[in-house]
Amino acid sequence: MRAVLQRTTRADVAVDGNIVSSAGSGLLILLGVLKGDTHEDTRKLASKCCELRIFSDGSGKMNRSIVEAGGEMLVVSQFTLAADCSRGRRPSFDPAAEPGEALALYEDFCRICRERGVEVKQGRFAAHMQVSLVNDGPVTIVLDTRERIA
Repeated sequence: MRAVLQRTTRADVAVDGNIVSSAGSGLLILLGVLKGDTHEDTRKLASKCCELRIFSDGSGKMNRSIVEAGGEMLVVSQFTLAADCSRGRRPSFDPAAEPGEALALYEDFCRICRERGVEVKQGRFAAHMQVSLVNDGPVTIVLDTRERIA
C-alpha cells in the first residue's frame, strides 16, 4: 500500500465538473492499494498518517499530528500509485489490487482514520476525478507499507 500525503490549506475533488468532496486545512492523501495488501498494512498506514508530526506547533516546528492540529483528511483512491515503470515507457498497473479488494481496504483506511479522531472526506472510488489543492509548505511525504513503517 502506498500513500502520498500533502499538507494542505484546502483540497477538493470534482467528478464531471462537480465538486463531490472538499476538506479544509489538513491532508490530501492519495492512496494506492497493491496486490497482497492486508488489513494489517491498512491499520499501520492509517495509524502512521494520523500520527505523523508534520503540522506546526506554536514555535513553527513540525511537532503536531493531524489529530493534534484538528485537521481534515481528503482521501482519494489512486491505483496509478501501483505503477511499475521498470520496463519500457508504458507503466504496468499489474501490481494494483483488484477493484473489489482495493475498495474494501480504501474504506477500511478511511474508517480507521475516523476512529482515530480525524474528520475524513473521500473521493469517489474508481471515478475519473479532478483533484485540486493548495499544498501548505509545501510538505509532501510518500509512505509505502512494503518499506518499514513503525
